[in-house]
Amino acid sequence: MRDRPWPMLPIVTAWWTLYGVASTSQWLSMEGADGKVMPLRQAATLGFASAWLWIPMTLLLLWCVRRFPIEHGRAWRSALVTLAMVLLLVVLRAGAVIALNPWVGWYQAPPPYSDVLMTSLANNFLLLWLIVGAAHALLYAARARQRERQAEQLQAALVEARLQALASQLNPHFMFNALNSIAEMVHHDPDAADRMLVALGELLRSSLDHQAQPLVPLREELALLRHYLDLERMRLGERLRVDWAIEPRLDERPVPPLALQPLAENAIVHALSLRISPGRLSVEARADGDAIEIAIADDGGHRESTVHHGNGLANLHARLRHLYGEGEWLRLEANDRGGTTARLRLPRREASVGVVA
Repeated sequence: MRDRPWPMLPIVTAWWTLYGVASTSQWLSMEGADGKVMPLRQAATLGFASAWLWIPMTLLLLWCVRRFPIEHGRAWRSALVTLAMVLLLVVLRAGAVIALNPWVGWYQAPPPYSDVLMTSLANNFLLLWLIVGAAHALLYAARARQRERQAEQLQAALVEARLQALASQLNPHFMFNALNSIAEMVHHDPDAADRMLVALGELLRSSLDHQAQPLVPLREELALLRHYLDLERMRLGERLRVDWAIEPRLDERPVPPLALQPLAENAIVHALSLRISPGRLSVEARADGDAIEIAIADDGGHRESTVHHGNGLANLHARLRHLYGEGEWLRLEANDRGGTTARLRLPRREASVGVVA
């Protein structure tokens, strides 16, 4: 309900028109003193005239309730204003009956106005207060819907703000690690360090393109991961080999941005970079019902690796909770290759914060 009652006009008109139909039917079912049934035209005039007089009265009451609701803090003042409006409408309806009687025919001979006024008070006072109650119900329902929409908008804004804050934490962390890798290379292989800087620029450009979005297509996230692994292969050389097993029909499935790079970084930092002989990293993605499962696994080196949870993974855990709610969306477990498998299981979800399909 708004300050002006006119948006309610179609609903109010339809309601009282139905009431007019019911009143007309009631008049037609009544027999006069002579035993004759009232003509349809006369019954319709009486029924619809009585009903349609309620339309402006109802709109005035809706406006009054919207402007002066009976609620905590101003109940007495609003109740007095509403009572004054109800009594005014009783008086106005009695005056309308007197004025329209020659055309409608409520009375064969017009009675004194005081008699019509008392009849209006007896017949309409309670009904007017029932309309006041219905108007308050509509008002409170509208307020509840508005509060619910505001709460949803605030919740979405809060989740988006948290996600952006987490992303802003992730980027410096990743930059620090990447620059450290380049610093290691610049002294003994300047050409490789130069190539790493170019690859880092491509990686950062790719990450900045979609970091503001809560979800991105899997193909974009895989492209970013390839940039990162190219960078690490320049640093580690033959010590890093990568196997890919991606179902092509998953290219457009939405996933959180910067979700795969922390998993690969965790495997490289805590396992593959510590070994001398070549190590293998596998990246797999497959559909599992409505969900998508992504696994990044390493072979751990010459000794069994332990499952490590770094800052990047803690950040990813937090982002997944904000996007999907509570659940086991990420698992790290030892595998039969002597290394660790990071397994993401993501439900199908629309690309907007707070909406799960």
